[in-house]
Amino acid sequence: MVCAGLLACGRDPAPDTGRLPYRDPALPIERRVEDLLARMTQEEKFRQLFMVPGDLADGTEPWKEGIFGLQVRRAGSARQAAEDLNAIQKFFTEETRLGIPIIPFEEALHGLVRPGATAFPQAIGLSAAWDVDLMSEVAAAIATETRSRGIRQVLSPVVNIARDVRWGRVEETYGEDPLLASRLAVAFVRAFEERGVIATPKHFVANVGAGGRDSYPVADGERYLREVDFPPFFAALCEGGARSIMTAYNSWDGVPCTANRRLLTDILKAEWGFRGFVISDANAVGGINDLHRTSDSFAESGRQAWESGLDVIFQTEIGHAGLFREAITGGRVSSARVDDAVRRVLKIKMELGLFEDPFVDPDEAERANGAAAHRALARRAAAASLVLLENAEGLLPLRTGDRRAIAVVGPDAVEARLGGYSGPGVRKVSLLEAIRERVGGSSPDTRVRYAEGCGRRAGRAADLDEAVRISLASDLAIVAAGIEEGEGRDRADIRLPGRQAEMIRRIAATGTPTVVVIYGGSAVDMTDWIDDADAVLMAWYPGEEGGPAVADVLWGDANPCGRLPVTFPRAAGQLPLVYNHKPTGRFDGYLDLPGDPLFPFGYGLSYTAFEYADLAVTPGTIGADGTARASCRITNVGPVAGAEIVQLYIQDTLASVTRPVLELKGFQKVGLEPGASAKIVFDLGPRELALLDRDIKGTVEPGEFRIFVGSSSRDIRLRGVLGVK
Repeated sequence: MVCAGLLACGRDPAPDTGRLPYRDPALPIERRVEDLLARMTQEEKFRQLFMVPGDLADGTEPWKEGIFGLQVRRAGSARQAAEDLNAIQKFFTEETRLGIPIIPFEEALHGLVRPGATAFPQAIGLSAAWDVDLMSEVAAAIATETRSRGIRQVLSPVVNIARDVRWGRVEETYGEDPLLASRLAVAFVRAFEERGVIATPKHFVANVGAGGRDSYPVADGERYLREVDFPPFFAALCEGGARSIMTAYNSWDGVPCTANRRLLTDILKAEWGFRGFVISDANAVGGINDLHRTSDSFAESGRQAWESGLDVIFQTEIGHAGLFREAITGGRVSSARVDDAVRRVLKIKMELGLFEDPFVDPDEAERANGAAAHRALARRAAAASLVLLENAEGLLPLRTGDRRAIAVVGPDAVEARLGGYSGPGVRKVSLLEAIRERVGGSSPDTRVRYAEGCGRRAGRAADLDEAVRISLASDLAIVAAGIEEGEGRDRADIRLPGRQAEMIRRIAATGTPTVVVIYGGSAVDMTDWIDDADAVLMAWYPGEEGGPAVADVLWGDANPCGRLPVTFPRAAGQLPLVYNHKPTGRFDGYLDLPGDPLFPFGYGLSYTAFEYADLAVTPGTIGADGTARASCRITNVGPVAGAEIVQLYIQDTLASVTRPVLELKGFQKVGLEPGASAKIVFDLGPRELALLDRDIKGTVEPGEFRIFVGSSSRDIRLRGVLGVK
C-alpha cells in the first residue's frame, strides 16, 4: 500500500491505474479530478498548463511528464493524421506515469488547417451570408472533419468586432456588428461543442487598436467594451457552450490582456461564471516581459498571468517550458490558483472522454475529410456569401450564349486565394477554370481568353497593354482584382494595390462591358474607378469552390443575396467608420469628403426586387420586462427567385446615456419565388432594448424606441414605434 504522502509527491513508480478512482468513468468527474490532482507532482501540474506545436518525432524525453496538448502538423493524408494522433495518444496514456491524454488542437477558422480538409469561405464571407442556419451547417462539417482526425480543440472562432477595416485580420472576423457576430459565433461554437471538439473564441477582449493596427493597446473604457466587444464572447460562452477562450496579445487600460485580472477573473470567471479554461495566444505570456515590459522575467510574466486568471500558456516551442516553470514549481503562484487551473483542464479532458477512449478510426477520417457533400456545401456557402455591389443597367446575370468572347483578366482569376488560416494542398477551383468549363474554350480562337494584366503588385506595362488588347477584342471583360492583408499585415491604404485601378479604368474605357470581381477580406476604397465599372461583385475569399460559385452568380444560376458585414468607406480618411456610432457633438463630415460611406453596412443587390409592407408592432407599449412583436410582409416582386436579408434596427429616442444612432436587433433570410410573400416576425424584449446606465448596470429604461425595417442600414423601408412604460 502506498501512502497518501508519496502519492501527493508523485513518487509511486508504476501504479495500477486500472483500479484508481480517476480511471473509473462511473464516478463523478469532480471526484475523479480530485483524485488525479492529489497524485500529481508540481512538474506534472505545470505540464498540464502548457501547450505547444510539436510531436514525438524527435524523441519522447521532453514529454515524459505529460502536457496539456499538442498541435501536430505532419504532412500526410487525413488517414495518416488520425494514425499519427492515435500513436501519440498511445504514448501519453501508456508511457507516462499517470497516463493523462493530451488535447490535440488546431486552427479551423473556415476549415481545418490540414491537407485534405474542406476549405469553406473565409469567416468574413460566411458573415456576409447573414445566415445562421448556413453557418451551423458549415461549422458542423468542419467539426466532423476535425473530430475524425482526433483533434479535440480548435483555436476558433475569431469574434473580435472589426471596427476599423484597415486591420489586416478583418477577414477572420464576423464584421462590425455585435449582434451579427454573436449569432454567428453561437452557431459556430455550438456545432463544435456538440461534436466533442472544444471551441476557443478569441481574442479576449479586443485585438486591434488605434489606426486599425493589430495588437495595439486598447484604451476604450469598460462601457464601450461591454456594449461592443463583450457580446459575442458572452454569447459564445453562455449560449454556444464554448469551454475555452483565448486572450489577446495587446493591453487594455494599461494592463496586458493575458495578465488582466479585471478581464480574466473579475468579469470572465466571477461575473460570467466561466468554468472552462483560458489559454494565451501563442507566446503572449512572454510578451508581458519583452513587449509590454510589465515584468522583469519570464517566470514573473507567468506568475502575473496565472495569478490574474490565465490557465494555460501557449508557446511555440517545448523548450520554452523552462522559461515559465519556476513560476509554478518554485511556488510563485499560489497552490490554490495552480490547482484551480489544473482542475479546469482535467475536467474537460474527462468530459471529452479522453481517459476512456482517446483514439479515432482512420477510415472515418478518410471518409469525412473533403467529402463530396462538404464540397457541395462549400459551393453553396460561397454563392451565399457573394455581395453584388453594382450592376449598371442590369448587365448581370449573364446568359449562356449571349457573349461571343470573354476576356478574363488578373492573377486573382487563377490563384484562387483562400485567405488566412487555410490548409495546404486544398483542391481549389479558380474562377478562370470555372468560366472555361461553363463557356468552353481556352485557345485564342475560342470564347475565353486570359491575360495576367496587373495584379496586386506593380506589374509590367506590357502585361497591362495585353489585358487591354484582349478586352478590346472581346464582348465582355471580367477583371479579378484583389487586396493584400493578413495577420500582422494591416493596411494604411485601402485602395486596390498595384496598378489594378488603372487596369480597370483602361479596360472599361475600351467600351467593353466590364465586371469587376474583388477578392479580399475587408473593405476596399473604389472611388477612383467605381463609376467606370458596369458591375462589381465582392467575392471575399470564397473557399475551394469559389470559382464555380462566382460563375454561378455571374450567370444567374445563383441569385446574389449576400450583404456587407462591414461598412465600405469612400476613403481611408473616414476611418473608423461604422453604422452604429454614437451621435456626434456637432458635425459629421469633412471639408473634402462627406461623412456617409460608399456602401453601408447591410448593403447588397439582387437580381430580383422585394417589396416591404404592413409593419405592425404589437403591443404598441410594453413594460420594462415585456416583449413586443414586430411583423411585416415581404413580397418578391421581381422576375426570378431570390433571397432577401430582412434587417430590423432600433433607435432609442431618449436615454440616460448616449445611444447609437442605429442598432441592429434582428435579421432573417427569406427565400421567395416570384410573386410569393412571407410574413417576417421579430421579438423585441429586454435583451434587445436594454442599455447600460450611468453606473454601467443593465436596465430597460422607459421611453420610445423607433423601429426600422429594411434591406440595409441605409435602405429603410418601414418605420414604427414601440413604447416602454
